[in-house]
Amino acid sequence: MNQNIICIYYSRTGKTERVMREIAQSLDCELAEVHDRVRRGGALGALRCGMDAMRKKTRAISRVESKRPLWEYRLVILGTPVWAGRCSSVMRGFLKRRGFELTDVAYVITHGSEEPYREVFDQMDLYIKKPHIADVSLRPGSTGYVFWRDQFLKACADYTDAELHPIAEELAAEANREAASIAPKERTEKPAAEDAATVNAPSDGDEKTKQTEQ
Repeated sequence: MNQNIICIYYSRTGKTERVMREIAQSLDCELAEVHDRVRRGGALGALRCGMDAMRKKTRAISRVESKRPLWEYRLVILGTPVWAGRCSSVMRGFLKRRGFELTDVAYVITHGSEEPYREVFDQMDLYIKKPHIADVSLRPGSTGYVFWRDQFLKACADYTDAELHPIAEELAAEANREAASIAPKERTEKPAAEDAATVNAPSDGDEKTKQTEQ
């Protein structure tokens, strides 16, 4: 197992969890979940999520189970759904309380609309010591989902000198089934704005360059 990377995520519906499991499996690294004690299921829970995100309201979060202190990881990959065009309040709560412990960070955001929500990355950067090194905005089931996910994986692997591993067939098959459920017209289109994953690949020294996608 790669001891230099950890994936930490929050997932309300399971979509972000599936994405983060794919990423953790390919990078062969730790995977940890963060959550709060708020009931967020169903329509009422979804409404509460949107209101919390718009108000930037956070609550106490669960402890993240990791094998090492967070500051010792070469790369921490954070995964969160987008709520009302903002970072989920659960991940915001984690960043408020633990962001100062993170050294190098990459972001994965998931969403169901065609907007890439690039501003969410800037919101998350407010809580860490320096700008993130890579990010990807994904719409699971979209035409370009696999391509942009893999571009993000390559950027993370290059940054940490990690070896990428194949994603388990059952996870890949699930992603393919979801992609196949999209209307035929959409499947034939080229990867567009909603598919554009944002991959910010690091350059030499401390400078960071950027490339783009739940």
